[in-house]
Amino acid sequence: MNVKPKKHLGQHFLKDLETCEKIAKQVNFHRGCKRVLEIGPGMGALTDFLKSHDGIELYLVDIDAESIEYLHQKYPLMGDRIIYADFLRQDLKEIMGEEPFIVAGNFPYNISSQILFKCLEYRNQIPEIMGMFQREVAVRIAEKPGSKEYGILSVFMQAFYDITYCFTVDEHVFIPPPKVKSGVIRCVRNERQSLPCNEAMFMRVVKTAFQQRRKTLRNSIKSLTQDAQLPEKFVTQRPERLSVDDFIELTLFIEGLGSK
Repeated sequence: MNVKPKKHLGQHFLKDLETCEKIAKQVNFHRGCKRVLEIGPGMGALTDFLKSHDGIELYLVDIDAESIEYLHQKYPLMGDRIIYADFLRQDLKEIMGEEPFIVAGNFPYNISSQILFKCLEYRNQIPEIMGMFQREVAVRIAEKPGSKEYGILSVFMQAFYDITYCFTVDEHVFIPPPKVKSGVIRCVRNERQSLPCNEAMFMRVVKTAFQQRRKTLRNSIKSLTQDAQLPEKFVTQRPERLSVDDFIELTLFIEGLGSK
């Protein structure tokens, strides 16, 4: 039995075993976590190498019923650790309980950012994310302040994870080949348990600033500042120059305006 990649699911199956092994080796098992949830395993090319790690407890989740049937045949001993579900709609605690787990996979390009936002919801349970993305997205997530690639997703992810861009993957190792290169990144949970500001406001400030990223902050976030004068360090800055800590400081300033 073979599984046909489905365009509407954004499936591009890995076929090169050397690449699969290289990706699997990027998992660091941060904080000693050996439970791994692979998203979109397809025909199990990456799964085979993830399974080879000593002591691993591997779970597979896929929205493709054909893949699920194939995986049950390929890995009969995994039983109910092969889960037919939409990761984005799934309560992950129903699958993984309360214990920590690593998220890994060759993520479908069309939902890769949504996968990360979902992981952020469970960030204190997910010590590590190892995934393959469209290269442009992978670079954006890992980029540091000062770059034109640095943006909303960079700030949100770097607030809670240390990001490493591991390597680039060429198009020819997939079936069917995508039209762009891919990039593998590793996200390792940092020590920040929560933000010292209101998280919803933090997200609003970051989004508002980057929606008009060519403008200085004095103009781009005017709707949030009630015409108050920004601290001097922010007045002429553009959002791509601000670190996570800077955005936290800016959010705290805006929160303080509401109490005056």
